[in-house]
Amino acid sequence: MDQALTVPPGRMSRAEFYRWAAEQPRGRFELVAGRVVAMSPERGAHLRAKAAIWRALADAIAAAGLPCQALPDGATVEVDDDTAHDPDATVNCGAPMADDAIAAPNPVVVVEVLSPGTRAVDTGAKLTDYFRVPSVQHYLMVRTDRRVLVHHRRNGMGGIDTALLSAGELRLNPPGLTLSVEALFGA
Repeated sequence: MDQALTVPPGRMSRAEFYRWAAEQPRGRFELVAGRVVAMSPERGAHLRAKAAIWRALADAIAAAGLPCQALPDGATVEVDDDTAHDPDATVNCGAPMADDAIAAPNPVVVVEVLSPGTRAVDTGAKLTDYFRVPSVQHYLMVRTDRRVLVHHRRNGMGGIDTALLSAGELRLNPPGLTLSVEALFGA
């Protein structure tokens, strides 16, 4: 019988977290304000949405001929010394993520697929955290049950603009990507 996942008590640095997470036999974890947070198992709809999003981003990068990579979940976005999130998809531009790296060196687009268990964190703390990363220009929240995309983007004046989309074209400038909103839902 499987043992329950346990997270270490107390606070740890990002470096300590990476060492600890590498030793775990199973499970997915994030570090939030120095505390380890276990991530719930994902359902089929969530997994299919993540795959569709990664494919749409990879296709848009290829079509635009940009020096960027679409990364699936597992590519960490480092917010600060004690916070590291694992988004559902990331677009990293410039230098590619090294073969032995854990974190995307220059995340420009970050995507989270919303689920009932994570919606509050994804729309609150992660929204704030991701935009603390200077390279992040776009944060996409995909709500599959309502087929709605929430697009947050830096506006160049120190603020964040938000749009709600369910169809049509999505332009992500920078880095210069155009993709179909419907493609993000796998349709």
